Amino acid sequence: MAKSETDYSIQADQEVETKQGRLALDFVEPGTDQEGVERVSQELPQGITSKMLYSDIVRIAWPSLVELTLTQLTSMVDLMMVGGLGPWAITAVGLSVQPRFLSMTMFIAMNVGATAMVARYRGAGKPEKANEILRQALLLTLITSVLCGLAGYVYAEKLIQFMGASDAETLAGGTIYLQIQMLTLPIFALTSTITATLRGVGHTRVAMTYNLVANLVNVVFNYLLINGHYGFPRLEVAGASLATSIGQVVAFLMAMGAVMRGKHYLHLRLRDGFKPIPHHLYNIFNIGVPSMFEQLAMRTGAIIYVRTVATLGTLAYATHQVGMNIQALSFMTGQAFAVSATSLVGQSLGKKRSDFAQSYSNHTRRLGLVISVILGITFFFFGRQIVSLYTDDQTIIEQGARILKLVALIQPAQSSQFILAGALRGAGDTRATAVVTFLTVLLVRPSLAILTINAFGWGLDGAWIALVCDQLLRSGLILLRYRSGKWKKTRIK
Repeated sequence: MAKSETDYSIQADQEVETKQGRLALDFVEPGTDQEGVERVSQELPQGITSKMLYSDIVRIAWPSLVELTLTQLTSMVDLMMVGGLGPWAITAVGLSVQPRFLSMTMFIAMNVGATAMVARYRGAGKPEKANEILRQALLLTLITSVLCGLAGYVYAEKLIQFMGASDAETLAGGTIYLQIQMLTLPIFALTSTITATLRGVGHTRVAMTYNLVANLVNVVFNYLLINGHYGFPRLEVAGASLATSIGQVVAFLMAMGAVMRGKHYLHLRLRDGFKPIPHHLYNIFNIGVPSMFEQLAMRTGAIIYVRTVATLGTLAYATHQVGMNIQALSFMTGQAFAVSATSLVGQSLGKKRSDFAQSYSNHTRRLGLVISVILGITFFFFGRQIVSLYTDDQTIIEQGARILKLVALIQPAQSSQFILAGALRGAGDTRATAVVTFLTVLLVRPSLAILTINAFGWGLDGAWIALVCDQLLRSGLILLRYRSGKWKKTRIK
């Protein structure tokens, strides 16, 4: 029989959850690890229905889905606005993407550790520990992002050259775009850490709010600064980068306000200080370091892949960048449901209920599958119309439509991969995902791209066939790790 709300919640929980509703998990007694392992043989935990689990999943996922989708749509609008300057501008922005992602590797990895730790402490009912993790994560993020931002700014031109800029106009545009992004990297990084910890406790609406405002600010300043409207200077590619940075500053101020008010379980009090706490740092690093190697493998593989594609010329790379931009939109569903999986699995294991952890992740995967099929159908039949939003170049439109048919076919596997990887990260099992990423993104994708482009002469189509093979293999390996059940035994001190 379900217990009353007051039986298993602390006062901090009550203040938040009376507004946003409680999870099915909150109405059950904490179990033991062994009991949890035995209970997972049942389809559902005793007294719990699928409807209750789906409700919890959607409650956490929908704000993230809105936030991530609109963020990606803003990125698409950015590229469409920049595309009006010509293919060179699309290429310039595209070549800056991977160096920027590479600079974000360290703090993104530490955010994975922070999310898992906060989720565990939230499940165990220890808000003071969750807030300690928030402060430690912000400290780590500030240090790493300042160092990475300075390095990225100084070496921006060399990085764009290394990525394969083939003419002076593209090199100049990519360099200024990347330099502006590097100057504001610490602001973006701190915001991402706050978002990660809020997701760990399952509060995704506040992150949705400040990111939506930031996206709106970004689009407005894109209009004002790219081509110069209402008296603003025409800054072209630099204007697009500056608009993004202005939006990031707005998001940071709103995010800081949210955690300093303390209305969402987490409460950042500056007077508590940011003195390093060794055992918290150990746990964050223990979970985050494998994720860092995963990110490094992913970015290194992506850079090799992009450099290979760049050899096909500016027009082919512009087509590729449009395809990647549209495919990234399809990531949003998987990533949003992965947020649910990470939070709910972490909280379930914090309460020592591995039966809930497995039930939540299985139900999350099913929801993701439904939406991925809808996206696949859209990309397959309406690819030409979608690509034409970016450009009127018929070569780009024709080849882009072919690429989207490949993107359509991998949607179900891609969604499953994101969600189950999110479940593994919520459990703190980051080593397995790091190994899988190393094998697929760093070895399989670039190797196949080099082979199909240089040996078989398949051009851009070959590069995307390589990407499809990578995604399918990665999805299969993640599924095997999840089904092994080893993630349920991950311990966090």
